Amino acid sequence: MAGIPHDHYEPKADWEKGLAKRLPIVGLLYDTLMIPTPKNLNWMWIWGIVLTFVLVLQIATGVVLVMHYTPHVDLAFSSVEHIMRNVNSGAMIRYIHMNGASLFFVAVYAHIFRGLYYGSYKAPREITWIIGMLIYLLMMGTAFMGYVLPWGQMSFWGATVITGLFGAIPFIGEALQTWLLGGPAVDNATLNRFFSLHYLLPFVILGLVVVHIWAFHTTGNNNPTGVEVRRTSKEDAEKDTLPFWPYFVIKDLFALAVILAVFFAVVGFMPNYLGHPDNYIEANALATPAHIVPEWYFLPFYAILRAFTDEVWIVQIASFVTGGIIDAKFFGVIAMFGAIAVMALAPWLDTSSVRSGRYRPMFKWWFALLVVDFFVLMWVGAMPAEEPYNTISLIASTYWFAYFLVLLPLLGVIEKPLAQPATIEEDFASKKASSGGGDTAATPAE
Repeated sequence: MAGIPHDHYEPKADWEKGLAKRLPIVGLLYDTLMIPTPKNLNWMWIWGIVLTFVLVLQIATGVVLVMHYTPHVDLAFSSVEHIMRNVNSGAMIRYIHMNGASLFFVAVYAHIFRGLYYGSYKAPREITWIIGMLIYLLMMGTAFMGYVLPWGQMSFWGATVITGLFGAIPFIGEALQTWLLGGPAVDNATLNRFFSLHYLLPFVILGLVVVHIWAFHTTGNNNPTGVEVRRTSKEDAEKDTLPFWPYFVIKDLFALAVILAVFFAVVGFMPNYLGHPDNYIEANALATPAHIVPEWYFLPFYAILRAFTDEVWIVQIASFVTGGIIDAKFFGVIAMFGAIAVMALAPWLDTSSVRSGRYRPMFKWWFALLVVDFFVLMWVGAMPAEEPYNTISLIASTYWFAYFLVLLPLLGVIEKPLAQPATIEEDFASKKASSGGGDTAATPAE
C-alpha cells in the first residue's frame, strides 16, 4: 500500500546534506515525528508510548539490578536482600522494576483489547498484529523467568509447575524439560539459564518493537472509525490527519504523566500489593506452598490450563481418539497456548467487512462479554483448584475459544453494521460539533 502523502525531510545546510548522504538518521527521525496521524484518535491510543517507556524503564532498572544480583541458588535470595538493604536506592530500583512488569502487562492488555475492538488486526495490518503477538509471547517468557530470579518459595515452585508442563508433551516432553532446566529438576543450572535469557530477551523485544512501529508507520495508523486515510492527494490526506508532533506527542506525554503518577504512588506506598508473600521466604524444595499461583498477569491463561481435567468430555474424546497420547495435562497445555494462538489468528477469523466495533451493534455485546470473561478467568486463576471454581473456569475458557472460533466468523455473516462516516474528516467534524465528544451517533446502513 502506498504511504500517506506528506512532506519529507529536506536537508538545507551543507552539513545536513552531507549527513543525509552518509547516515539519513535526521530524515528518519523527522519522518517518524511528523508522520501523518488520523486526527480522530481517542485516549485508547495512548498505550503505545506507555509500553515503549516502560520497556526502556525495565531495561534501565534491570541493568542496574544485575550489577548486584548473584545467579546462584545459594546466593540469589540473599543478593536480592542485599539490593534491598545495602545498595543505594536499591529498594526503589527493585520495586520500580518489579511493579514495572505489572504496568507493562496492564498497558499491553489495554493495547490488545483496543486492537480487538477497533479491528486494528484487519488488512493491511495483519503483519503488524502478528509482530505484536510475538512481542506479547516474549514478554510472558521474560516475565516468567524474571519471577524465578529472586529464588523465593513462589519463584521456585512456580518454575517447577510451569516447566513441568513441557514434560506433558508426548515423545519429546521429558528431553525438552531436561534441556530447559539444565538437569532433572529446577536447580542452579535452571537459575543460570533463566537469568541469561531474562537479561537477553528485553533487547529482542526492543528490536521487535522497532519493527512493530515501522510496520504501522508503513501501513498507517488505524483509528476509531476504521476508515482509512485518503491517499488520493496530499490535500485530502491533510484533511484526515495531523502531524504526530506536536499534537499526539503532547497528548501521549500527558497521559503518560498521569499513569506514571499512579505507578509511582503504588511503588511508594504499596509496592508489594501485587506480589505474593511466600516469595519473601527463601526457596525450599522440601516445603510446598499451600497454593501455588503465578503472577496476576498470567492468571487468565493459568485458569485455562487448569480448566480441562479428566472429567471434561472433550478431554476424554481427545484421549480416546489419540490412544491416550493427549491426556488432561497435555490438553491443558494445548488450551493455554491455543488461547493466545486464537488471538493471533483474529485477522483471518473475523469475516466482517467493517473494521471498527463502533459500527457493529451485535459485536459490541459479545466483545464486552469477552472483556468480562477475561477478568473472570483472572479471578478463578487465583482460586484453589476445586469447585465451584473448576466449573467457572471451564465455562469461561469455553467462551474464550467460542468468541474467536465461532462468534467472530459468524457475526461477519449475520450482523448488519451501522453506517460509517465517509472520511475521517467527516467523523472529526461531527465530534467537534457535538458537545459530548463521544462516539458519533450512527444510523443503520441502507
